[in-house]
Amino acid sequence: MSGSGSLDLPAGRPRQDRQAVTRRPVLGRTVPSRALLPWAAGPAWFIAALVTWRWPDADDFPDTNQLAALFLAAGLGLTAAAALRRLSARAPWAIALGLGFTAWEIAQAKLLWLPRPFFGTPQDLLDVFLTDWKRLGDSLLHSLGLLAVGYGIGAALGVAIGVGLGRSLRFRYWVRPLIRLIGPLPPVALLPLAFVLIPSGRLASEALLALAACFPTTILTWSGVAAVDPAYYDVARTMGARNRFLVLRVALPAAMPQIFVGLFMGLGVSFATLVVAEMLGVKSGLGFYMQWAQGWAAYPNMYAALLVMSLMCTGLVTLLFKVRDRVLSWQKDGLKW
Repeated sequence: MSGSGSLDLPAGRPRQDRQAVTRRPVLGRTVPSRALLPWAAGPAWFIAALVTWRWPDADDFPDTNQLAALFLAAGLGLTAAAALRRLSARAPWAIALGLGFTAWEIAQAKLLWLPRPFFGTPQDLLDVFLTDWKRLGDSLLHSLGLLAVGYGIGAALGVAIGVGLGRSLRFRYWVRPLIRLIGPLPPVALLPLAFVLIPSGRLASEALLALAACFPTTILTWSGVAAVDPAYYDVARTMGARNRFLVLRVALPAAMPQIFVGLFMGLGVSFATLVVAEMLGVKSGLGFYMQWAQGWAAYPNMYAALLVMSLMCTGLVTLLFKVRDRVLSWQKDGLKW
C-alpha cells in the first residue's frame, strides 16, 4: 500500500477487479445503511394503532376503533411497500407521520393536555370526514369551480396583455400606467368596491380572482416577450412571416418559461383571494365552510377544511408543474416543486 492510502494492484489485473477491491468494506468499521429504514415505517403505524386501541380514552371520543383500524391498515400497506422495495425515499416521512399521530393521540385523546374544543383529537378529525363528507365535498367543488373561472380568465388576460405590452409601443403607452396603478393593489382590498359595482357575489369574486392571476402573469409575460432576441423576428420576417406568426410561433414559445413563472405566482395569489372572497361574499366553498365552523366552535371541521384546502392547492400547483414539464421538456429540471 502506497503512502497516499490507495491499494497497489498488480499491473495485469483487470479494471473491474480493481474497482471491486477499492469498494471492499474495511474490517472492523460499521457502515450505516438505509436498507432497514423502510421496514420501520410499518411498526411506527402499528404502535399508533395499538396505542389508539388499547389505551383508554380520557373522554368519550367517537370512532376510536375505526381510527385504530385505519392506522393498522396504513401499517400493513407500508410493510407491503417495504417488501416490494417501493418505500426507500419516503420511509423517513412515513415513520415521522406514524410517530406524530402516536404523540398526538397520547397528548390529546389519552391525556387531554391541550384545551378543548380548540384542539381536537385524531378521532374528531376522522369523525368529520365520516359524517360531514358530503358538505366538505360540495364546498370543495364550489371552490374549484370559482377558482377555475377566475384564475382561467385572469391567466388568459395576463398572457394577452403581456404580449401586447411586449410587442406594441402604442398599447404599452396606454396600458402600462393602468398596470402600475391597479396591478400592485392587493385584490382583497378591492373586495368592498367589487361587491358594490357587481351585483352578484360570485361574479365579484371571480373578477377579483381574475385580477389576482392577471397581474403577475402580465408582468412575467411582458418580461419574457421583451427579452426575445430581435434576430428571431428578423429571420422569421425574411421568410415571409406576418405579425400573427411572430406572436404565436416566436414570441410566445420563447417567453414560455417566464409565462409559467407568472402562472405559478398568480395561482398562489388566487388561493389567498379565494379564501377571503368565500368568507365575505360567496356563501359556499371551503372558505365559507371554515367561517361557518369557526362560528359554531366546530374546530375539528375547520381543521378538516384546512386539510382539504391544503390538498387542493398542492394538487393544483403539482398539476401546473406537470403541464410545465410537458410543455418545456427541454427545461424540465429548471424549476422544482
